[in-house]
Amino acid sequence: MTAAVRRRPGPRVFLALARDRLPRFLDDLAELVGVDSGSHSPDGVNRVAALLATRLDALGFDVERVPLPDGADGQRFGDALLARKAGSLTAARGGRRVLLLGHMDTVFEDGTAEKRPFTVRGGRAHGPGVSDDKGGLLTGLLALDLLRRAGVDAYREVVLLATPDEEIGSPASRPLTERVARQSDVALALECARENGDLVCARKGVADFRITVTGTAAHAGIEPERGANAALAAAHLVVALQALNGRWDGVTVNVGVIRAGTRANIVCPEAELRVEVRSATASGIDAARAALEAAASRPVVAGTRARVEQLDFCPPLEPSPGVRRLLATARALGAELGVPVRATATGGVGDANFVAGVGTPVLDGLGPVGGADHTPQEWLDVTTVRHRAALLAALVAQLGDDRA
Repeated sequence: MTAAVRRRPGPRVFLALARDRLPRFLDDLAELVGVDSGSHSPDGVNRVAALLATRLDALGFDVERVPLPDGADGQRFGDALLARKAGSLTAARGGRRVLLLGHMDTVFEDGTAEKRPFTVRGGRAHGPGVSDDKGGLLTGLLALDLLRRAGVDAYREVVLLATPDEEIGSPASRPLTERVARQSDVALALECARENGDLVCARKGVADFRITVTGTAAHAGIEPERGANAALAAAHLVVALQALNGRWDGVTVNVGVIRAGTRANIVCPEAELRVEVRSATASGIDAARAALEAAASRPVVAGTRARVEQLDFCPPLEPSPGVRRLLATARALGAELGVPVRATATGGVGDANFVAGVGTPVLDGLGPVGGADHTPQEWLDVTTVRHRAALLAALVAQLGDDRA
């Protein structure tokens, strides 16, 4: 005889449970925003991790602080925070592992929290990191609290990962994110919703390249004809690469850095270009890479040559069938809450890109509505917190249980 599946709470149950939680949310947000936690401030990031760990421990999670290796230049990073809570279902009984993903670091320098302290005016909260991503992280914690209060444990496991270095490309935490993502069935990223309330179903991928142009040095006054000017070759290459823009839909090519020569009286023997390619698809990045290599193989200046190296690659978050299913689920639950759920694509990258890169379906932008990220005007619409937390809790409840 098959055991009956317990009816899961609807989104409005979670909304009702969230009715009295906003004051505590704002108190916690004020505390987090009051901590300077720039990517290059590991002590500040660790203070945020400690505050979150206390809240997660109270929610019944097993919490681990994960030290990360120093960067190649000796840069220190704060710890990552990895929290897990097992549910009542096994994989064989339809239980799924749901990953919530956010980041603790901001783009702001130490001292910013004192200069621009947390405030709430006219339904909007302001302060460094209030939207990106401290408000999103706390909405994740609020959703987990709503699940606990509703008695929902019909999932295999709920995992929350908070990273310390997202704003600089996650150089230290990326392997951890990819490992946890591979172990998860679905993921929900806690970046805040766009200013119009849209979720994010697609993010461009990014590839960084270094092109080294080599020529021959010579005295610029006595025998310039014996030289091969790498700076001139690089200049022609810049023009050729920038002309690639518009060749493919959704692909941009930008030569952002040019370095060449040491003295004005020497024919330049070496130049370096740093190039960024962004694309909505992996195939677009592949096409642009091939075009860079083709352009580099045809030097305009005789006696020069160019070598292309790919330095880094962040995969795109593409609207795959799995992502579209997540979005459809969010739309259905949002309709029950009276929250229209739409989704958009963005050119910015985040940790959700790495989740998508290992094949795990991920939906982003599940925090409250916010905007003006990375600026002194950054804001979070506190009137959207309850509904967005209820939507997130309902998503976890539904995605964690694959029996119905």
